[in-house]
Amino acid sequence: MSVATSSGGTPPGPPESRRIVLLRHAKADWPEVSDHERPLADRGRMDAPVAGRRLGETGIAFDLALCSTAARTRETWKLAVHELPHRPKTVYEERLYDASLGDLIALLNETDDSVNDLLVIGHNPGVHALADALAGKAEGDALARMTQSGFPTSSFAVVGFTGSWKSLEHGVGTLLEYWAPHD
Repeated sequence: MSVATSSGGTPPGPPESRRIVLLRHAKADWPEVSDHERPLADRGRMDAPVAGRRLGETGIAFDLALCSTAARTRETWKLAVHELPHRPKTVYEERLYDASLGDLIALLNETDDSVNDLLVIGHNPGVHALADALAGKAEGDALARMTQSGFPTSSFAVVGFTGSWKSLEHGVGTLLEYWAPHD
């Protein structure tokens, strides 16, 4: 039996499995510059490559990386990306800086459905709130560890979900993994 679509073409296949990885920037310094221009501290410059290596160990080949335009996120990404086996296309996105949970979900809803695995390099409290909001369930102790740690600098969460990016909303995902550099 054949199922026709509204356009008369082939029926859609099964919904796509997708992953979003939310990486908090590495530890920043506090020099006399605007918040947006704060660079990484020495510890941040040490932790960012470690986070990059750990991201590489997940085996995820990112289709796209969205990075905040803040200096500390750009520097984190520059140090982390060299540790990945594959360098994804990178878009520096101003809206990630100081974004609320609603802003982040709206931004992710704009992602093209050709992207299956997305990396977001951003800031707290937004990345932690987004990981928590998307994770309707979790594998193993990932949620407990994320909750206990408070999502420190250089940590990341991997959330899986099925469907279109436009369907991304509270509770649709599964927290697959959580990692922090000083666990």
